This record gives sequence, C-alpha cells and structure tokens, in this order.
Amino acid sequence: MTTTQHNQNGTNAGAATTVQLDQVRKVYGKGDNEVVALGGVTIGFRQGTFTAVMGPSGSGKSTLLHCAAGLDTPTSGSVTLAGQKIEGLSEAKLTILRRDRIGFIFQSFNLLPALTVYQNVTLPLQLAGRKPNKAEVNRIIQQVGLAERKNHRPGQLSGGQQQRVAIARALVTRPAVIFADEPTGALDTRTARDVLTLLGNSVRATGQTIVMVTHDPVAASHADSVVFLADGQLAGELHNPTPESVAERMTQLGNFVAARRNNVAVGSN
Repeated sequence: MTTTQHNQNGTNAGAATTVQLDQVRKVYGKGDNEVVALGGVTIGFRQGTFTAVMGPSGSGKSTLLHCAAGLDTPTSGSVTLAGQKIEGLSEAKLTILRRDRIGFIFQSFNLLPALTVYQNVTLPLQLAGRKPNKAEVNRIIQQVGLAERKNHRPGQLSGGQQQRVAIARALVTRPAVIFADEPTGALDTRTARDVLTLLGNSVRATGQTIVMVTHDPVAASHADSVVFLADGQLAGELHNPTPESVAERMTQLGNFVAARRNNVAVGSN
C-alpha cells in the first residue's frame, strides 16, 4: 500500500497543517460489487498553499475531496480539519463545521438567480445568523473584480463573473480551507486563467488554503503543487508545476496503475 505525506516547499514549510487525512479508506458496495475508491491515503495540506489534485477518471480524487470536506464519511481512517477531528461528529456539528470552516467552489456556480451579487456573497453569513460587515464584504467583492456589478443578478453576468461571485462567497466566511471541484470546467480558456490567477492571489494575499480537483494540466499549473491519484492511491506529487510537466506525469499514471495491479495479482497467487 502506498501512502505519502504532502510536504510543501518554500516559506510555507513551517506552516500549520489545515487539513490532514490519515490512512483514509473509502469503500463503496459489498462483496463482488465492492469498489475501493480510496485505499488508505495519508496526506496533509498546509496553511497558505494552493494544491491541485489530479488523476484519471475513477482515481478517487473527488472522493478524496468529499472525505476531506466532511461531505462523505470514510470507511476507516481519520480526517482532521483545523485541528478538529471530523469522525464522530453529529450531522448538525458537521454542518456547522462546513459552514464556518470550509468554502466550496464548484463547476456549476450554484448562485441563487433572484439574489444580487452582494446578496449571494453574504448568503453563508445570513444562514449562520451572522451580520455581514459591509466594508469587508465590499472589499472581497472588489477583490474579485465585481465592485461595479454588486447589485446585478446572476443572469446579468458572464460565466466567469458568476464564478467570481462563487469565489467571493467562499471567501467571505474566512474559512480554514476552500475546496474547489473543477472550478474552471465550464469556462473558456481566458476566463479560466483569470479565475485561477484570482485563486492564487487569494492564497498569497490572505494565507488561504485551497485544494482544487481538476483534470486540466493548464489549470493545475496555477497551483503551488500537484498531487496525483491513481486507483485510489497517491501516485506522487509535483512542485512548481508547468502544463507540460503535469501532462507528462499524467501519462505515467497508467504505468503506475498497471504495476500496482500486477503486484496485487502476483501477491494473490
């Protein structure tokens, strides 16, 4: 079984670990229908880092994100978020943890069409019963480049602008970590680049921790490092990625899977 610890380089080497997964295993189904989505993964994401998670379809990257965010429960192993272990928490406490400590950005923007930009951004605060600080909210909206459109509704915005609203909404609660699942999948190349640059700037300016699942080597190259998954196992990482180095590493994952499956077959004889 392959496990690894994700160590960041540079000035963040001594930073606290925001999210820690220890021997996380996730199995779906039983008997002949059993599927091991994660096979005992140990990995940590440090404060103030931007990490991309990549792997072929079925590699376990979305399951990793869902378990790390408390959206799914590991079959075994533990997840610690901002110093708090997730396992054993009631659904009510998990909901509060996700609301207060986690930001989410998805491929679909998930904005409420009847609300303005400002109202969509402040929605998490309203749901938590917290009065928005107008100056702070306006600062975040300006940070994502929508100061002139804060009274517009989603239908009056482009796809890229709607994703910027989603980013502002994720930032407004000052979460410990933001999980992004294919955040640029529905955007054109230029708009995607702008959104990814915005995410990177958030990491550097505010010490935000971002974990992003993506299938796109260009998107992954905006991260500080890339973690690769294959067959539910960690299959290496890459620091200071470029689109070319990420694409090359992705082509090697097939060899990793084949070698691992061959070892399993040999071991079972």
